[in-house]
Amino acid sequence: MIPPEQFPGRGKVAALKTRPETVLADVGDVMRLAGYQDALPLDRDTILKINISWQTWYPACSTTPWQLEGVIRALQADGYRNLIAGHNGTVVVDARVGERNNKHKYVVDRYGVANVHLYEPHVEWVTYTPTKPFLVLDRIFPEGVKVPKLFYGRNIIQLPTVKTHVFTTITGAMKNAFGGLLNDRRHHTHAVIHETLVDLLQIQQDIHSGLFAVMDGTFAGDGAGPRAMRPHEKDILLASADQVAIDAISAKMQGFNPMDLPFIRIAHEKGLGVGEPKDIEIVGYDVSLEDWKFVKEDTFASRGQHLIYHGPLKRFEKQLLQSPLNGWSYFASNVYHNVYWYPVVGRRRVKEALQTKWGRLFESYGDGRVVLPGPEPKPTAIAAGGAAGLLAAMFLAARAARRG
Repeated sequence: MIPPEQFPGRGKVAALKTRPETVLADVGDVMRLAGYQDALPLDRDTILKINISWQTWYPACSTTPWQLEGVIRALQADGYRNLIAGHNGTVVVDARVGERNNKHKYVVDRYGVANVHLYEPHVEWVTYTPTKPFLVLDRIFPEGVKVPKLFYGRNIIQLPTVKTHVFTTITGAMKNAFGGLLNDRRHHTHAVIHETLVDLLQIQQDIHSGLFAVMDGTFAGDGAGPRAMRPHEKDILLASADQVAIDAISAKMQGFNPMDLPFIRIAHEKGLGVGEPKDIEIVGYDVSLEDWKFVKEDTFASRGQHLIYHGPLKRFEKQLLQSPLNGWSYFASNVYHNVYWYPVVGRRRVKEALQTKWGRLFESYGDGRVVLPGPEPKPTAIAAGGAAGLLAAMFLAARAARRG
């Protein structure tokens, strides 16, 4: 168990400016500046929690191959053995496709790292017994919260990127645990996502032997994250054993007040980490004056979900998102991102990004190919269920409007 009140690296964030020629060494340097060896016991296995927010490569969206490779190289050089790359699946992203398109599979195979997809049948999930009261998870999952047995007693390194998010304003180390620690009904927590992330951090501190995060800001994304973003070259790496602190510094660089973000503020108030920037020690490159003026935006799909989670359709949340009708939300997300947004907007941005120094580095991995997919609609059955759910949502919205 990691004592939240005082753990190695609490309230400390390391930052470095980087470039493609030095990025692999820089990842190791920023980890050591943040004191990762004090946070992660050498005699324990270490899970590398990879983020795949889109099975298509899109800058700033998912763990970068150099972020993953730099972490693996540093760990192996410093004597860490039994490394495990961990992936979660989602209702809208195929992680098997994503690990190839984002070149993670190439990296883990090159370095002989075990590769685990947490939702495959052979991976055992067990009921977690909380040692402290939850904020919300016991209400969302009254039958008990199940987590991967693999996580118990092992170190974990979260591998997020610097970007905005339609539900949490920014996403980072704390949000990166969301996919790995909750089952395929984790979308039931979206209405209380901030409290959920705090509960998940509490679970992490309870079951892991060590916690650490390495955040990639070589590309950073603003707008309707975690996918439909505007990418920016920022050449930044962050590392910390304090997930609250690293998320706070990422938020501040992007132009947000960290303590205005409920998940950071609540975690800070509960003593799970340090979220107040003035109380955070920054080592390495001084990011305190960075202000990128990023904005959080919504997509068509997320605006609809906000109406359900926090608006006039709240009373229909269970019917629309926690019943067989919930296929409409997956359908809407898939159609928006893969059928409309990527071909119309995203593909051009990807091609432009490939002309940058980081784009050229990405292209150099593996066989040098970059997949620029066309529309990827879901199977007919899901689409049909989604369409039915969408019609139901429209009916309920109209009925709610008539009732005032």
